[in-house]
Amino acid sequence: MLDIKYIRENADEVKQFSVDKSVKVDVDTLLENDGKMRGLNERLDALRAERNEIASAGKKARPTDEQIARGRELKSEIEVLEKEYKEAESGFTKLIKEIPNKPWGDVPVGFSEDENKVEETIGEPTKFDFEPKNHYEIAVHKGWIDKERASKVVGARFAYIKGDLVKLQMAIVNWTIDLLTNRAEIEKIIEEFGLKNISNKPFTPVLPPLMIKTDMYDAMDRLEPSEDRYKIEGEELWLQGSAEHVLGSMYAGEIIDEKELPIRMLGYATSFRQEAGTYGKDMEGIIRMHQFDKLEMESFTTAGQGFDEHLFFVAIQKYLLNQLVLPYQVLQKCTYDIGKPNARGIDMEVWLPGQDKYRETHTADYMTDYQSRRLKTRARMEGGEIELVHTNDATAFALGRIMIAIIENYQNADMSVSIPVVLRPYMHGVEKI
Repeated sequence: MLDIKYIRENADEVKQFSVDKSVKVDVDTLLENDGKMRGLNERLDALRAERNEIASAGKKARPTDEQIARGRELKSEIEVLEKEYKEAESGFTKLIKEIPNKPWGDVPVGFSEDENKVEETIGEPTKFDFEPKNHYEIAVHKGWIDKERASKVVGARFAYIKGDLVKLQMAIVNWTIDLLTNRAEIEKIIEEFGLKNISNKPFTPVLPPLMIKTDMYDAMDRLEPSEDRYKIEGEELWLQGSAEHVLGSMYAGEIIDEKELPIRMLGYATSFRQEAGTYGKDMEGIIRMHQFDKLEMESFTTAGQGFDEHLFFVAIQKYLLNQLVLPYQVLQKCTYDIGKPNARGIDMEVWLPGQDKYRETHTADYMTDYQSRRLKTRARMEGGEIELVHTNDATAFALGRIMIAIIENYQNADMSVSIPVVLRPYMHGVEKI
């Protein structure tokens, strides 16, 4: 969430960028509650100080009847004011959580996904001398995907992934882990994209929990829309919707020494989303599944490193797609589409010949200190001062979507699929499946 001091001093600006993000807020009522809380705090401090004086005096000599009576009055007044404070605080907390993060300076204002801006197009759409098929036609023909039996066992939007497609997924996972945990590869990415002030620290691979507590999900500001999440019945636990939900909350309530930053993690997790509101869309194939596997990047940095780290994550995504030799475009998301906790967001869309369109495969989100303020994740700087860390998260690979991209772009007329060169060592030299 945002700092209340910033909201007090920039109320009109907060109202405007909330409109730009299409987020309904009530800044005026929030500030009324804030003012009421501060006034109540002053009165409570004064009354508690007076009560303490009477209590101290009572330790030195027998209290007078007037002191006893005043002590009772103070207790009653304090109880009333504490109740008022809790009511004001409850309203304040609800309203401040609704305030979105401030968009970064270069984020275009827009009110639909159509207003996202294509910044760059890399490669040409793949051409064939035959009519290309979509991934599902090929995968069913090859026996790689079985949605019918999955539907029988668990319901729609689930699938059994089998055979060579499992081997391909594991190849992508192992290649990505090897690349992002290698300092030399990190340095290569930094140099290739001309990045400045970037640490060459590699990522730590993590297998995170697949569930998250309600308070942690809420503090990450990723619980909403809750209808798109899976809750464990009778528990304050949810199935996580992406690895960054459990990675970003990992250091909640902790103070990290500055010398440990950046902390970079590469999480591999099976994730769950209900895909509420998408029924009837993308029913063929494995694009919108309730269960999917992802490799997700998460990092904690100082405030001064945060934006450069975001650019670094975007560079990693480009590098990965370039290595797979897939045609794609880079989109800067507009205010409507970046998300409530995000200051900036970049999407990458790979060309899918079987659908004759670009489809999203990657996203990179920069949250500044919006999440860490609620999580109370801080850094102790070299000078001893404490500041909130900045968080970034970004897709390394959504495994289902990148396999779709490989199948459709590397398909052959006989419905075989060639393996990208960088993955062949991880497929024991197999060139085609």
